[in-house]
Amino acid sequence: MDQGGVARIILMAKGPIRPQELFSFASNYPGRVIPAVRTKSLFYIENDKRYYQFPKNQVDMRQFGAMSEVLMYHAQKVQRAPLIVVHPDDERVQVALNYARKKKWPFIAHIEFVAAGHLRDVFMTKFEALLDKNSNHPFVLIHMGQFDHPDVCRLIEEHDNIYFIPSWSNPMPRHPFIALDESSDPRTKMFDGDYLAMDWKQLMIEHPDRFILGFDNVWPEHWGQYYVDQIKLWREAMQELPLEVAHALAHDNAERLWHLPPLP
Repeated sequence: MDQGGVARIILMAKGPIRPQELFSFASNYPGRVIPAVRTKSLFYIENDKRYYQFPKNQVDMRQFGAMSEVLMYHAQKVQRAPLIVVHPDDERVQVALNYARKKKWPFIAHIEFVAAGHLRDVFMTKFEALLDKNSNHPFVLIHMGQFDHPDVCRLIEEHDNIYFIPSWSNPMPRHPFIALDESSDPRTKMFDGDYLAMDWKQLMIEHPDRFILGFDNVWPEHWGQYYVDQIKLWREAMQELPLEVAHALAHDNAERLWHLPPLP
């Protein structure tokens, strides 16, 4: 973070790290590391009613300031990242949403719409129904939902409560576990070379309040030069945006949605 000039991060634990360990770590960096309630484990265990209690134990801890992404459709991406299919009208999703609403945290949805294949339309219909039913609560799609420009335009125009994190949408180095083939991987591609493509740049200028810069550092390898290189790429890309749009993308929108004190 220091090397890349990152002032603040919302951080979720992965693996065997307990909630107490996460906020103990965050307490060493007050105001810089915002610990997030973990939700991922809930969706590996179908029909296990522990999902009611698991996030509640963390939500009730005042040290947490956010909720991590809620997995709905996650394609298998190596042995350590299995297939997960949880529909937006699933009871587990509603439980997580209720906690997010209670704490006034944005609900971050992980839905890989392109990877979902024949389930794409089903997920789209159910997700938009969720947006409409909770029109006064912000929903954030991580990885841009794998959408292309026209789908993002439509969702922004039709839903006032949808926001996008452009993680994994920029050119990235080869991942040691997940081979990213530029020609076949379904992730959203927002860059033309090292800079934002003109259509995405224009959309950000027209709707500067709908995009939140974020990264998806899953494995230890993501936290080294891989992370710093991505930060540098986005810094250079944001030089092409009007100053107020760049500030909105870089930090203003996150501060507003997660109720964080503004940066000086």
